[in-house]
Amino acid sequence: MSERHPIVAITGSSGAGTSTVQRTFEEIFRREGVTAAMIEGDSFHAYDRKAMRARLAECELEGHCDFSHFGPDANLFGELESLFRSYGERGRGQRRKYLHDADEAAPYQQEPGTFTPWEDLPANTDLLFYEGLHAGVVHGDINIARHTDLLIGVVPVINLEWIQKLHRDKNMRGYSTEAVTDTILRRMPDYVNHICPQFARTHVNFQRVPMVDTSNPFIARAIPTADESMVVIRFANPKGIDFPYLQNMIHDSFMSRANTIVVPGGKMELAMQLIFTPFIWRLMERRRALL
Repeated sequence: MSERHPIVAITGSSGAGTSTVQRTFEEIFRREGVTAAMIEGDSFHAYDRKAMRARLAECELEGHCDFSHFGPDANLFGELESLFRSYGERGRGQRRKYLHDADEAAPYQQEPGTFTPWEDLPANTDLLFYEGLHAGVVHGDINIARHTDLLIGVVPVINLEWIQKLHRDKNMRGYSTEAVTDTILRRMPDYVNHICPQFARTHVNFQRVPMVDTSNPFIARAIPTADESMVVIRFANPKGIDFPYLQNMIHDSFMSRANTIVVPGGKMELAMQLIFTPFIWRLMERRRALL
């Protein structure tokens, strides 16, 4: 943690909806005049797409079928922690991009599924913003979570998460239901051991809960909409959170516990704006005071 060079991070598994939260923060940064160094979690995978497929094939031959992007063997946990430490201490570090598709790859004249070269972060940024799988990881001597000033978990209930992943990977990436299901099963040990524990270290969790039947996610024809959902927002430390104000601003919200407010799914972005704008104000005020 660093008041001079703060770090804001979103953590959540593939298909959880972290990209939506990122867009909300980008709007807050734009409105408040905050310059952020943006970090994509996928850029800290250890393998590009071809190498990952080759490694998966090797693991299957070896009988090690739970190798996945969720676990330490497929990621650069040490390098990610080094970036967070370096940024917190000096406002510096290096990043790269993972090029997911042809549109992203074209400007770099590279193949999709590859990484761009490492490059220095832009100078004179106000904070570092990370979105990905592992901002809250603790593994052996590595403790990435301790470097974050604001750590946010995005955690749909598991069946909804699977529905979102199935629809994204089938419709946007061309995978079959069977292929996506195999990926979900292979990732399960790493999900339990390296994704779930992060949500006990977050400052705030957002969990979307569908109000429609998702009992068999593998046959769902559509993703439950925001209006068919509620969002459970849990604060690790509710001190300073003005819950009466939030309830007044967000109609049909209610308190389920002393540190938890539940809001309609369609109001999730509004809730984030109301909750996190003051967080960003405080981070920037402390930063300016030190500088």
